Amino acid sequence: MEQAMLDTHQKALAINLDGAKYGTIAEIGAGQETARWFFQVGGAAGTIAKAMSAYDMKFSDSIYGSCQRYVSRDRLQAMLDHEYKLLNERLGESRGATSAFFAFANTVAARSFSQQEDGHGWLGIRFQTRPGEEASQIDLHVQLKGQENIQDQETLGLLGVNLIYAALYLHHDPDALLVSLLDGLSTDLLAIDMIDFYGPAFEQVDNRLMALRLVQLGLSVAAMFQADGKVVQPAEALYKKAVLVERSRFRPPTNLTMNLLDCAYKAFCSESDINAEDVVVLSEMTLHNLAEGEDIDAEDFLHRAEILCALGKNVMVSDYGEFYRLAQYLSGYTHMPVGVALGVPTLEQIFDEKYYENLQGGILESFGRLFRNDLRLYVCPAWDDKTGELTTVHNLNIEQHLRHLYLHLLENGFIRELAAIDQSQLGIFSHTVLEKIRNGEPDWESMVPEKVAEIIHHKHLFKCPG
Repeated sequence: MEQAMLDTHQKALAINLDGAKYGTIAEIGAGQETARWFFQVGGAAGTIAKAMSAYDMKFSDSIYGSCQRYVSRDRLQAMLDHEYKLLNERLGESRGATSAFFAFANTVAARSFSQQEDGHGWLGIRFQTRPGEEASQIDLHVQLKGQENIQDQETLGLLGVNLIYAALYLHHDPDALLVSLLDGLSTDLLAIDMIDFYGPAFEQVDNRLMALRLVQLGLSVAAMFQADGKVVQPAEALYKKAVLVERSRFRPPTNLTMNLLDCAYKAFCSESDINAEDVVVLSEMTLHNLAEGEDIDAEDFLHRAEILCALGKNVMVSDYGEFYRLAQYLSGYTHMPVGVALGVPTLEQIFDEKYYENLQGGILESFGRLFRNDLRLYVCPAWDDKTGELTTVHNLNIEQHLRHLYLHLLENGFIRELAAIDQSQLGIFSHTVLEKIRNGEPDWESMVPEKVAEIIHHKHLFKCPG
């Protein structure tokens, strides 16, 4: 039987009445709303050892040490380190055998008189699932969308209670934990664009899959993880970086997939306004590219992610079907140029007006959004199935009434040809490779990088015969 959802009052009271849970709440900046719930519902003396708020920066530094940025994961970590250590030092002997300790912290910048822009913050909890156990931890980053400061305050209070309750009582079910974070809230008020689980309570959790779940559940429009599998917060990873992104199914990555990205990277880094050391390369998958019918196969996603990580790629999962929406998202985090690596067939789709019927300004509006922030398309050619000729950016057949628009973009460098592509790879398609893998046809190995073939064989990915 499905458990009824508890409201914020019920969650806070349930924690207060649980004699086996005991901890502290520390909040700095604008996030001083979580503790209030526990005192408001009553019974807080049974659960809260200490609640504190250090709003002034000097007071905060005197407690947690100095830092470059007060609203950062580093600051959150310092807060949790300090509070959890104090909890054990002062109460370990008297309560450690009977109480599961927790320390909750947040550091937040919300909308205010001086900051008339969307706020954001870091929230985290370090906790034991039972007395004496090594601690586990959840860190998350939230983007606040309230139009007034009071809305952000209320959002933070509810989210804080939701996180504490979820960690203490739902840690065994990460999917249910994620869903519960929005209890009493709406994605109109916030987005959670990063969450990280670690410690003994989450030994079976793959944070790459949790990144996918954030997007799948609508908690965020995009999520990122690095080649080492560690999740990252997009704003921090992309800050002051030039971005090159390749969108594909990567099922699996083929010789053409990787050659396209390599050629685009060389072309992108050769631009006069690009420093190669400041370039972040992303292999991006949309929810649409991950779906089989209406469902997303989590195991299949992890197969793709594992291969991309082995190839040293940073991965982004997004809910952006249209390229102009992806471009808007990326330009929200960096003012540096953005490059997109793609093939002629995808470029042709971008000029298909049926994809822009929901926009009042149609294709012109979409292109205005797509190219407004110094975005460049790096396009590799393709063989024409009907004529057998090579189609490039220079002879692509565009609808007559869009031809002048296309030529404008081409002549002004918004669309650029990847002439260095290995043309012998242009006939390789991932769906063909996938079919050959599943049918046990050995020639697929020559169509993918050697490392990809090794991983697929070794781990029997994509239903590869043993």
